[in-house]
Amino acid sequence: MQWYVYMASFFAGLFLANAVPHFVQGVSGNKFPTPFAKPPGRGLSSPMVNVIWALFNILVGYILLRIGQVSSDNTLSLVVFLIGVAAISIMSSVNFAKKERE
Repeated sequence: MQWYVYMASFFAGLFLANAVPHFVQGVSGNKFPTPFAKPPGRGLSSPMVNVIWALFNILVGYILLRIGQVSSDNTLSLVVFLIGVAAISIMSSVNFAKKERE
């Protein structure tokens, strides 16, 4: 397989995992940090902005998932996808833990 398939798999994991907290917070009616807040990534955005951001992440993640040919038949692509999920999950847990202190 081409190298870009694995890149797409990794970024699919990033985008799809990133959608989860924004979607959950948005549909729960809670403000949550997005890149569009002031300051970006630290300020709080409205629930509507979070839902829209989550839907955008889902769309991009789905497209990348298809490009990355992620499936149980393609073990390496699936592992790279899960590494992407783990990477953004760990980074988000560290970053969003700081929002309570500020």
